[in-house]
Amino acid sequence: MNVTQDLSILSLIWNASAVVQFVMLLLLGVSFMSWYWIFRKLFSVRRAQVQTEKFERDFWSGSDLNALYQSAVNNRHATGGLERIFEAGFREFMKLKGQRGTDDSIIVDGARRAMRATYQREMDSLEAHLAFLASVGSVSPYVGLLGTVWGIMHAFRGLSSMQQATLAAVAPGIAEALVATAIGLFAAIPAVVAYNRFSHDVDRIAVRFESFMEEFSNILQRQAHVR
Repeated sequence: MNVTQDLSILSLIWNASAVVQFVMLLLLGVSFMSWYWIFRKLFSVRRAQVQTEKFERDFWSGSDLNALYQSAVNNRHATGGLERIFEAGFREFMKLKGQRGTDDSIIVDGARRAMRATYQREMDSLEAHLAFLASVGSVSPYVGLLGTVWGIMHAFRGLSSMQQATLAAVAPGIAEALVATAIGLFAAIPAVVAYNRFSHDVDRIAVRFESFMEEFSNILQRQAHVR
């Protein structure tokens, strides 16, 4: 086997020690899971942005609140997070408003609490699996480094049985070990980039949700006086 064949990536992985191969396999599995959730979050965050923009246009176009509420109820499985927040707040508002003797501040506070509870559920859904991407980005390089250190130790132990240590003798073992670090970086870099991007997008959506809740609460405050 010539030097080029010995130093090919597949050959290095195949000839690596069992511990290094286990580390590589673990990192490859984590990398595939990371890419799976990157694409899932990409579509879900984009869908949330589109649905939020659409509902904001419908809401601020002057549409009747009762019509918007009925639309949200009838299409509950296709609505976005902001529309579900609106539905929860308006439902609680109408329920409390229908009770005689209820103070206006209690009505608005009840609607705000209902919106806040739905807001928390929506944010939990948007932030799901972001912690996994953060963990992959922070831990994968160290796992790869563990495989590298073990592989280098294994390579140097093999030199003890040789009378003369040469670069040609030690290079394949060190190269095998370094592949583990390369795979660790391959898993970590996309995860870190995706985590930062999705965190930024989710934070922007959260700000839009919170701004809507405050503005909608002001509208409900005015409507609470109308009995």
